[in-house]
Amino acid sequence: MHKMNFAGLAFKPLTKEKLLEEEPKLKFIIPVNAEVIVKANKHHHLKEIINKNHATFDGQIPYILANLQYKSLKFDKLSGSDLIYDFCNMAKKENKKIFLLGGYEESNRDAVKMLRERYHIRIDGFSPVYQPYPFTVEHNSHILEKIKSAKPDIMFVGFGALKQELWIQEHQSMLEQIGVKWIIASGGTFEFVSGKIKRSPKFIQTIGMEGIFRFLVEPSKLRFKRIIVSFGIFRYL
Repeated sequence: MHKMNFAGLAFKPLTKEKLLEEEPKLKFIIPVNAEVIVKANKHHHLKEIINKNHATFDGQIPYILANLQYKSLKFDKLSGSDLIYDFCNMAKKENKKIFLLGGYEESNRDAVKMLRERYHIRIDGFSPVYQPYPFTVEHNSHILEKIKSAKPDIMFVGFGALKQELWIQEHQSMLEQIGVKWIIASGGTFEFVSGKIKRSPKFIQTIGMEGIFRFLVEPSKLRFKRIIVSFGIFRYL
């Protein structure tokens, strides 16, 4: 498949239909927004992980700019907060099992409950106690036991950017061996699904102002810093 070099990273021109297709090898999907683009250009290991897996455009501004650069290619804006519903639809039709790893304990639990009730699918989740990465051996073993017991086909991992990509990459081969076919680095997806955090209206998403909307809804120094970091994307175009 043709690679798209955009803002210093390698993306695949993926449509939603193509992304949902099952392949012999595990698909490691990384929705990439402006903040992640900036982080990856400063963090060699993260950049390497993104470049060799299935990077998708998450965020309207990078998506619009990439479309201007690659007018002849067809690809979709694919964020974790949208993909989770697409994978639930697929799980319902094909009797696949989903596992949600990470996020706040309450958000994880409520997201599992909501998706199970809405889609009538096999879905479990686990939110481990917070630890900085890399995890201790005991902590990591507990996480892996939960996953092996669940035997999911599809996994969403919400440890936050960088931490989730590093953890998935470290365990990619093992997860493939136990039967995982898709694994999605999903950031704060569970908070949106559970209703803990309100997602911005569609028109705000369309004009690329999701980050500013979230800052207005939950103002904080960290949220403001993330907006400033995101503007750094223009340095890499």
